[in-house]
Amino acid sequence: MITTARVPADKPVRIAFSLNDSPDDASPENFSLAFPELDQQLQPLPPCHDSKESMQVYKQHCKIAEEYHEVKKEIALLEERKKELIARLEQVEKESMDAAQLAKEYAELTEENRTLKLAQTQCVEQLEKLRIQYQKRQGSS
Repeated sequence: MITTARVPADKPVRIAFSLNDSPDDASPENFSLAFPELDQQLQPLPPCHDSKESMQVYKQHCKIAEEYHEVKKEIALLEERKKELIARLEQVEKESMDAAQLAKEYAELTEENRTLKLAQTQCVEQLEKLRIQYQKRQGSS
C-alpha cells in the first residue's frame, strides 16, 4: 500500500543521479535520499554499481519519483484553484442573493408607494368633498 504525504508545491526536486549510461559517475553518497519529500518506502533504492540493469531500474525509479512529485505539485495547484473558484462561486451566490433580496425589497416598496398614493388620492378627494359640504353649510347659514 502506498501512503502519501502532502508536499509543498514550491519545494524543488533534487535529483542525485546522472542520466547518461555510464555508471562510473554514480557515487554512493549521491544515492541517499535523492527525493527527501518522498516517503521512505517510495525512495529509490541505491543501485548496484556493477549492474547496468540495476542502474537502469534506479534511473527509471527516479524518473517516476520526479513525475510523482510533478503530479503532486499539479494536484496542489489544482486544489488551490478549486478553493479560489469555490470562494468566487460563494461570493457570486451571495451577491445574487443580495440582488434578489434588493429586488424583493424594491417590489415591496413599489407596492407600498402605489398603495400610499392611492390613499393620498382618496384623502384629497374626501377633503375636497368635505370642503364643498362645509361651504354649502356656510352659504346656507
